[in-house]
Amino acid sequence: MDKYNTLSDFLKEFYIPTYVLSPEEEEEEEAVPPPASPVLVFINSKSGGQLGGELILTYRSLLNHSQVFDLDQETPDKVLRRIYLNLERLKDDDFARQIREKLKIIVAGGDGTAGWLLGVVCDLKLSHPPPIATVPLGTGNNLPFAFGWGKKNPGTDRTAVELFLDQVLKAKEMKIDNWHILMRMKTPKEGGSCDPVAPLELPHSLHAFHRVSPTDELNKEGCHTFRGGFWNYFSLGMDAQISYAFHSERKLHPEKFKNQLVNQSTYVKLGCTQGWFCASLFHPASRNIAQLAKVKIATRNGQWQDLHIPHSIRSIVCLNLPSFSGGLNPWGTPNPRKQRDRGLTPPFVDDGLIEVVGFRNAWHGLVLLAPNGHGTRLAQANRIRFEFHKGATDHTFMRMDGEPWKQPLPLDDETVMVEISHLGQVNMLATHDCRSRSMFDPSTPRHYDAAEEYDDNEDESVAEGEEFRKFGAADTFKIPDEVDISQLS
Repeated sequence: MDKYNTLSDFLKEFYIPTYVLSPEEEEEEEAVPPPASPVLVFINSKSGGQLGGELILTYRSLLNHSQVFDLDQETPDKVLRRIYLNLERLKDDDFARQIREKLKIIVAGGDGTAGWLLGVVCDLKLSHPPPIATVPLGTGNNLPFAFGWGKKNPGTDRTAVELFLDQVLKAKEMKIDNWHILMRMKTPKEGGSCDPVAPLELPHSLHAFHRVSPTDELNKEGCHTFRGGFWNYFSLGMDAQISYAFHSERKLHPEKFKNQLVNQSTYVKLGCTQGWFCASLFHPASRNIAQLAKVKIATRNGQWQDLHIPHSIRSIVCLNLPSFSGGLNPWGTPNPRKQRDRGLTPPFVDDGLIEVVGFRNAWHGLVLLAPNGHGTRLAQANRIRFEFHKGATDHTFMRMDGEPWKQPLPLDDETVMVEISHLGQVNMLATHDCRSRSMFDPSTPRHYDAAEEYDDNEDESVAEGEEFRKFGAADTFKIPDEVDISQLS
């Protein structure tokens, strides 16, 4: 901001005139240069306790009121379709054309809100989709953290917003992989339903995971087929169960979830009550991943092959970005020997591969807090399939980019299948020191140098000792101070 004479000059770099946003408005007569970084701002007013509402007021006081949108009042698909239709109408207007070419999106909310915007932008199939910057306004904030925007809820005053806008002005564009998820099962017998069950109500971001229409090319006679997409992770098993319990509690008692610290503490307590820290006692072995489903990955020539899943694995995570459960990296950095012998690579966000990691329980997750810690590395692939065993269970829990749901499963069906495959890329805005790595960025080395520390153990165990009594990272794995770990082990 130092190069600008006044704050007003700085804010003009983001300002979009109303006539560009709405066909009802006439062109403004005053001749001004087009902004360097025009932004549309989408804010989930229900995120971050009261912070979302406060953030809306601040952005509207700094920018055009009409370029800041409350997602509780208007959905992003309607907003963006209206704006892009107007931009098409103004295609001969040089000012509007430059707005379209330089347009960026800021989204403030949780990971689910960010995923919602990403899905809408992908669905629009724009020739030049606007890159997206994410304000950390949720509980986990994995997407903002992965791209350098932080993981703590931000300040909502003018100074904090101005500093964020300055970062957006200087940010770099980075492509990340899109992942398509397909689930198919036989049509249940009369009276049964296998539609996803969200915590009390379906989050907007999960509307992307829906049953396909009869005319959809993926529809199959005699089957229920569901499809959706994600950008950060898909998980199956006990961690999704804990997240489902958290979201259900928050929907029932929203007054108890007013800030990030309280939310994280409640999340951990639910992890304890659900048995995530003593899973061998409270979690039936029949719910372990290997007993629940056969897992397959596609080889480079497109052939499916079985993936061995250790019988103790209770949760499996398919990870696209190096940020999970509050900013941890379950894949880590494989050492040169593992890169050679198993064909493993560091986790790039645009290499067309997804990292598949397993966890036994929350104690296993504690290794992520240790230097070079990681989960059980199972595979890297561009396609993965879960084939559920007939009669294994009548339901399981799934989670996609922070949004969990309970998935009913027909007990008499041996063909229940979930398949994840690569589907294009989307543009993100990232700070120049973000932790996400691109395999095409010249500043990112393709191989890490020999001086970097690597992990030595493929599947480290964790001592349940004093060093883990107080730690401060992952929502899924951390324990509040008032809980005595010795009573859980």
